Amino acid sequence: MESTASSQGKTIDSSYWQRSLDEEYWAALLDQGENVPPAAPAADHQGPAKPAAEPPPAGRAPVEGSAPDEGNAWTAAQLAMEKGELFSLAISDANRGGLLVEWNGLLGFVPASHLKVTLHNMDQHERMAELAGRVGDSITVRLIEVDPGQKRLVFSERAAWAEARASSSVLSRLSPGHVCRGVISNLTSFGAFVDLGGMEGLIHISEISWDRVRHPSDLLAPGQEVEVYVLGVNPDQERIALSLKRLRPDPWSLAGANYQVGQILEGTVTNVVSFGAFVRIEEGLEGLIHVTELAEGNFLHPRNVVREGDTVKVRVLNIDTANHRLGLSLRQAYSAESDV
Repeated sequence: MESTASSQGKTIDSSYWQRSLDEEYWAALLDQGENVPPAAPAADHQGPAKPAAEPPPAGRAPVEGSAPDEGNAWTAAQLAMEKGELFSLAISDANRGGLLVEWNGLLGFVPASHLKVTLHNMDQHERMAELAGRVGDSITVRLIEVDPGQKRLVFSERAAWAEARASSSVLSRLSPGHVCRGVISNLTSFGAFVDLGGMEGLIHISEISWDRVRHPSDLLAPGQEVEVYVLGVNPDQERIALSLKRLRPDPWSLAGANYQVGQILEGTVTNVVSFGAFVRIEEGLEGLIHVTELAEGNFLHPRNVVREGDTVKVRVLNIDTANHRLGLSLRQAYSAESDV
């Protein structure tokens, strides 16, 4: 994993991009509210280019047409910045300071210094022509500054572009069968996301352990460093499927060699049902004690004999590795111990 990876699974630190803002020009744009001269006419364009309107102070929400709940929009913006989400937005206007975009009912600003193409070597008219020419186009950006108090919503095309390049690098160097290291960046009910140093991969809940997993948080925690096995890579959809359990052999593939019929084993009761009880022998290897093999005599329910969490000794009755079935007996193990 690259050392620049963050706990949110992104390699680009928003504070880095914020520090790289053109502070002098940004301050002038906010404090002076300067008028922007019209762009020079393009060679193949009839008539003067449309003057671009100046932006409101750093992403001020429009007076009319705002989101119904502006507070929720700013909260969503803060969360999107923390997650490092990328957005494809339409460019609504431009001035010599940069481009204007709208996001979730808020007006945002993309400073010229944060565009992918540098404008430093252009004169004023060339700069304005380049910016005005992008009005109506779409731009892929990332939020780098959210300040509800100052109504500042700042985006960066360069940050999004750098992140996309990092993701592409991760995709190009990984293939099924690779083993790599990463950091758990997020846990959901269906699995765990892992920051691989430029892109996130997913460990589906079924790939966390050979045991049954109720929730990934039972075994993993955000910020935890893990070694993972690459199951698949989909460059088109930018998805990486990962596994933790594939780093260890399937216990059923070794059950036939490790265990024999008649052997006495110790295990933990994991589930009790009307027809018997399941016992965990090792990770991913559970056997069933049928109700007829729990105890001698009559009883109302298997829970009258064992309960979840009990440690018990059982005797192996049969092993079916092909169908992942292990037959166990509690009463025969008890009888065997009594005979000793």
